[in-house]
Amino acid sequence: MDRLFPLFLLLGVFTSCTPKYEIEGCTSLSSLDGRMLYIKTLNNGNWEKVDSAEVIHGSFCMKGVVDSVMMVNLYMDEANIMPLVLEKGKLKIIINNTELKASGTPLNDAFYDFVDKKNAMDMELSELERKEARMVLEGADLADIHEQLAKESRVLVEKTNKFVHQFIADNYENVLGSGVFMMICSGLPYPILTPQIEAILKDAPDSFKNHQVVKEFTTKAKQNQQLIEEHQRLEQSSAMR
Repeated sequence: MDRLFPLFLLLGVFTSCTPKYEIEGCTSLSSLDGRMLYIKTLNNGNWEKVDSAEVIHGSFCMKGVVDSVMMVNLYMDEANIMPLVLEKGKLKIIINNTELKASGTPLNDAFYDFVDKKNAMDMELSELERKEARMVLEGADLADIHEQLAKESRVLVEKTNKFVHQFIADNYENVLGSGVFMMICSGLPYPILTPQIEAILKDAPDSFKNHQVVKEFTTKAKQNQQLIEEHQRLEQSSAMR
């Protein structure tokens, strides 16, 4: 028995050093009461459950061990609610009609600060449509309106692209880099190397380019590019006959 005592102590040390996460969530949405929420991670193209909790009186809680930092999503059944980072520490999640936010750990704080700033930039772009309507009502010349708003739109798009590029570059070596990169890619109709994506990849280290999801996307994008180029060559050949 005396020989086992040091072993128990050693096991206690290992257990205390294991990274753990604790998620405390609250919601003002009554429709979520009694529903199950799931933390899921993308693995080989499939969303796998990591943890789950029932929403009771607007609150839910999850606890567990995190072997490695992961970019995950919070789901209700098959509905994707929000992305977040599963990492060591205490994480607070807020879900209501005006806000979806995760905070309390370093990467989640950085990610949702990025999300807030990106949303503000997107709002500036959407405001241009309302600005156009106001200018028309004020009697401004249509050609002048389009020229001015096109210029403002280009400036805002360039500003947003630079902001996104810099955030990914600052996080090439952690899950935020690949996570935000794939969020941008998911907005495309199919995998393709846009100028923005090419610029991000051009400056990226090999560790980022070889990340599983990044590599899968770029491989498919290059295949699609070859198909597009082949289709264009066939059309040109047909037109010359």
